[in-house]
Amino acid sequence: MKQIELLNKKITSCKKCPRLSVYIKDVAKNKVRRFKEEKYYGKPLSGFGDINAKLLIIGLAPAAHGGNRTGRMFTGDSSGDWLAKAMYKHGFASIPTSQSIDDGLVLKNAYITAAVRCAPPHNKPLKEEIQSCFEYLETEKEILKNITTVLCLGKIAYDVACKLYQTRSENFGHNKLFQYDKIKILTSYHPSKQNTQTGRLTWSQWITVFQRAKMLTC
Repeated sequence: MKQIELLNKKITSCKKCPRLSVYIKDVAKNKVRRFKEEKYYGKPLSGFGDINAKLLIIGLAPAAHGGNRTGRMFTGDSSGDWLAKAMYKHGFASIPTSQSIDDGLVLKNAYITAAVRCAPPHNKPLKEEIQSCFEYLETEKEILKNITTVLCLGKIAYDVACKLYQTRSENFGHNKLFQYDKIKILTSYHPSKQNTQTGRLTWSQWITVFQRAKMLTC
């Protein structure tokens, strides 16, 4: 536990990417109308969950008015709701919603992290920003010794996972399973509004991924 606490402290104080540091502070200061009365977190985000987990979930980055506001990844936005509901349904989460850092959500046999720890403009991190954050994923990998399955939400998360586990990157697609010597990598479209509201990712497609993740980590 001390290792993860030290890592999270390092992440929170990180300022390696000037563009992202400026952006998350600007978003926290110039709030959108629906959250104008709230105090934004406005700092890089660490991962969270069960450090003895078998399932590692990798997303892209915190949302500007989701995680960057609430202080926890996949919290306070529609992507977080989709994720929490699916995780709860399959026994990975204690409650079916993810609204605030003190909402009582506890993950079971799962740990959530991201390729990039700061919300990027237009949800598009630069290659050098992804690289700057990579050392944090490497440290999480060392700490989370029981991981057997990695669920990647989106192509960038998949590419980062392949680099993390030193495996070859293959054709990305929804609900694909790649089995390597040391790890199983499961892929999914990201539950962003861009995907869920256009029908590119349906609820039934999303649930199928978690059914598979459950079987792989039992």
